[in-house]
Amino acid sequence: MSDDHAQLREDLARVREFFTSRAAGWDAKFSGDGPAYRAAVAELALRSGDHVLDAGCGTGRALPALREAVGAQGTVLGADLTPAMIDTAVEAGRHVCGQLLVADVARLPLRSEVLDAVFAAGLISHLPRPEDNLRELARVVRPGGRLALFHPVGRAALAARQGRQITPDDLRAKQHLRPLLARSGWRMTSYVDTDARFLALATRQL
Repeated sequence: MSDDHAQLREDLARVREFFTSRAAGWDAKFSGDGPAYRAAVAELALRSGDHVLDAGCGTGRALPALREAVGAQGTVLGADLTPAMIDTAVEAGRHVCGQLLVADVARLPLRSEVLDAVFAAGLISHLPRPEDNLRELARVVRPGGRLALFHPVGRAALAARQGRQITPDDLRAKQHLRPLLARSGWRMTSYVDTDARFLALATRQL
């Protein structure tokens, strides 16, 4: 096994361990985030019959809003690396809103260009290889499809909550995120970073 591959496995194991230990109490800790999720999903401009993936879906908090947006004829998928998060989503009854997959978003078990959109809440800071991983999300979305990178609080508010400072190399900073998305097959169309939320929207390049 190469050192690079071993490091990747270690990174993924660390992410899975982090979220496994927090899955049971996740919804209670962030119980007030529902309206922010619904508002972000609304800006993804989904239509009835669309096919959408919640990448890194966690406990599935976005799934009800995604199902409502695409209707009964649409497809909603939720993929997460951590089985405990998927189990919590099922316990909360959110599996009725879409199909849940234990899957690494860096290697999605989906054909190319089958989705209309991807919603990703709190995902980018946990990606071990952001450019490659965002390119994988682009692979499964049709040209002209959409991506929403979301967090229910902005970068500064999140850093303050965690007792840290924003670092100059923060991937979610606009000056870093725009070129990162471009290299990964996306064109950023809007960017909002306030205390109330973080939301970057992008379109799959043709």
